[in-house]
This record gives sequence, C-alpha cells and structure tokens, in this order.
Amino acid sequence: MQGFAVPKEAQEKVAKFSYHGQPSELKHGSVVIAAITSCTNTSNPSVMLGAGLVAKKASELGLQVKPWVKTSLAPGSGVVTKYLLASGLQKYLNQQGFNIVGYGCTTCIGNSGDLDESVASAITENDIVAAAVLSGNRNFEGRVHALTRANYLASPPLVVAYALAGTVDIDFEKEPIGTDKDGKSVYFKDIWPTTEEIAEVVQSSVLPDMFRSTYESITKGNPMWNQLSVPVGTLYSWDPNSTYIHEPPYFKGMTMDPPGAHGIRDAYCLLNFGDSITTDHISPAGSIHKDSPAAKYLLERGVERKDFNSYGSRRGNDEVMARGTFANIRIVNKLLNGEVGPKTVHVPTGEKLYVFDAAMKYKTACHDTIILAGAEYGSGSSRDWAAKGPMLLGVKAVIAKSFERIHRSNLVGMGIVPLCFKTGEDADTLGLTGHERYTIDLPSKISDIRPGQDVTVTTDTGKSFYLHCSL
Repeated sequence: MQGFAVPKEAQEKVAKFSYHGQPSELKHGSVVIAAITSCTNTSNPSVMLGAGLVAKKASELGLQVKPWVKTSLAPGSGVVTKYLLASGLQKYLNQQGFNIVGYGCTTCIGNSGDLDESVASAITENDIVAAAVLSGNRNFEGRVHALTRANYLASPPLVVAYALAGTVDIDFEKEPIGTDKDGKSVYFKDIWPTTEEIAEVVQSSVLPDMFRSTYESITKGNPMWNQLSVPVGTLYSWDPNSTYIHEPPYFKGMTMDPPGAHGIRDAYCLLNFGDSITTDHISPAGSIHKDSPAAKYLLERGVERKDFNSYGSRRGNDEVMARGTFANIRIVNKLLNGEVGPKTVHVPTGEKLYVFDAAMKYKTACHDTIILAGAEYGSGSSRDWAAKGPMLLGVKAVIAKSFERIHRSNLVGMGIVPLCFKTGEDADTLGLTGHERYTIDLPSKISDIRPGQDVTVTTDTGKSFYLHCSL
C-alpha cells in the first residue's frame, strides 16, 4: 500500500457492507473487477484453455469467486468460444462468473460498466484502494474504472486465480486461496494446471476447421450489420445530429500554403503538471462521468445517461472528445494545490472550472494557452486524441522536462510546439507557478526554426529563460 500513500494505521481497514442482503467486506487490495479481455492474449489458446482449467479445478474443489467481483470474458475472436465449448471448459468459467460478454474492447478501454451500488459505496465511503485484474494491455490510473485505483495486468489463468482469492494482497506460495468443500485450505498449486494438461486440451480442442468456419462467415454472421443501408457516393455525408460521428474542424479554413510560424504572446497556463503524465491522463477514455462537460453536451442533445456509452465508442465525435480531454479523475494539477480531479483554475478570474470550460473561456477571449509539465510527458497509449484534444482546447505549446517520442511528434503534427526545460531546470526551479502569462519567441519564418535551437520565454512577472525546441 506504500504506492498509494495509505497510512500504516489504515492499511488493515475492513469495510463491511451488505451485498444483496449478504454480509460482505472489502479491504485495501480487494479485487472488484476481474476481466479476461480481448486485445492481447485471448488469441493464445494455451492461456485461454489454461484459464478454463483453473476454473474447472476450483469448481471441483468447491471454490467460488465472490459474487461482488465483476467478472467477464471478452474474447477477440469467435474461435475462442468454439474451442472453450469443445473442451467443456466454458461451463466452469461460467460457474465462476466468466461468462462471455461480447467480442472486442471491454475492460481495459474502460468499458467495464458500473460496479454494484453497494460495492461502489463501500469503496468511496471508506476510501478503499480497490483492485482490478485484467488480461488486457492497459492499466493506467482511472482508465479501467474510476473506483479501482490499483489495476494489474495478468494472464487469463491468473485473472481467475486472483478473482478466486478476492485480493491482490496475497502470497500465492504461502497463503491459501480459500477452503474446499471439506474445510481444507486450497493453495495456488492445487488449482494451477500443468504444462502437459494444457497441451493435451489444446491438442484435442483447437481444430483448424474452427478458424476456417469462423472467418469464412465473418461477413454473414451479423444480420443487423448486413441490413444497414449504405449511401451512394465517394464522400461521407455528415449527419449534424449524430452524437457519435461529427465533422471535425481540423481542415476548416485550410489553404494550400501553410500560414507559417508565429510566436505565442501572453499565453495563460491551462494546466501545471508534475512528472509522468500519460496519454491516458490526457486522452478521453472510459466512462463518461455524469457531471462532466461531455455528459452535459450529450444531455443537451437528448441522450439519456444510460446511453452515454464511453469515450472510446464516441471517438468519432470531436465535440465529445474535446470535452473529455484532461477529464481523467485521477489527474493532479498544481494549479489546484494538489487536489485530484479534472478541473483547473481560470487564471484571470480565479474560478475553478472543468478543464474544457476553462479552455473555452480562454478561446472566447482570444487567449492562447500553454501547459507546464515534468518528465516523461505523454508516455502511454491512446496517442491520437492526446494530441488532437489539446489542440481543440487551444493549447499552443507544452513545456516539459522530457517527452515520450511519439506523443511529441503528434503534438507537432497538431501544431502544438513541444519545448523542453534546460537540464537541471523545471517549473519549480524557475519559480513558475502557472499564474503567469507566457510569451514564447518563435521565428516568424519556418525556415528559421531549427530542431534543438534555444527559444526565449518571458513572463509578465519579469522572468526570462531559455527552452530547448524539441522538434
């Protein structure tokens, strides 16, 4: 719990609650989401059938995943379903709650859905560091679920094992996972399949024809998709009423000749960050919070809360995505003195606003904005909207100690200048609070801008310093 700054005296806290009339309890590290999800290793029959064998052994011993753990199985291919059924192992996965919920992106893009209200209340009222265990490839803070601060990647068989244990705070070699029907302790080694057992079931259940038949019928298996009407023409016809697909503004007003470089004058600081701001902090991902600017936009257009869906599903609508940029609930902005959440201070008025609302206030007043940050700005995934979103918010430059390479390139592509502090310097050593106005002296001709050149920055408080142009 050291990584979550839980005081020693609070680390053994137990939150007791009633789950559908059943006495239940959560502790720090308790698993509340366990997901075998599609994008990484559900195309590996050995680990998928291995998960089925773990479920089978556990079921036969009388072990059961706690009912409040939200379990799911989302294969990336229909072939997985065929060999799990052929092996007889899907039955045991179902018994442990790992029923098939669909095919495609689910938990690691934030599509896990709501936790049961009693579980959510127990977490929030007791400030529990709840855990999610998933076999995907994304576990950034606030992405899997707003209430799971601890998110761990694991193979499909381990996802089942941790779900059975009900906690990530366990030493599988020494501590029992649970007790069997006779009250005897069951350990990890008792439910873990051997390499030979897995190989045997792979050999007998994963058959070439399963792949052939699945992919031969890939265009025939969904009548709803096949019945969609397809408009005639080479250009897409934008529907102005769609809340899923909207014509983005990137090319509006674009001319054949680029307008050239221009300096940034008297810009305000939209956000002031520390180190390790990932693209999952920046880019919209996961569920759309009911009080967020994106939610307000959808409600105004007649979309009910139950139909909000997720940012991932609405990534074709720039209006939704701009409102979801920097909307991560775990983001820490120094302008808010360490307060966690998707808000900032509108410097001219001192108002605390959602980041989108503050950005629009600056844009309406024709004020440019910049972002201050620490080291490794932009590491992670969700790369395209991490650059497109800030551009739509009016950000003209990001000043950081260092950048993730691809994100830095994407910022340049969207017209945002990446600038690095000199070695040994950062916002704190230079005495920058983010309440200043920033003028960045860029050459007026593109041909005069050189990668790595020094750029002069001055503030309205009289400070002047050099930055490294990270093109």
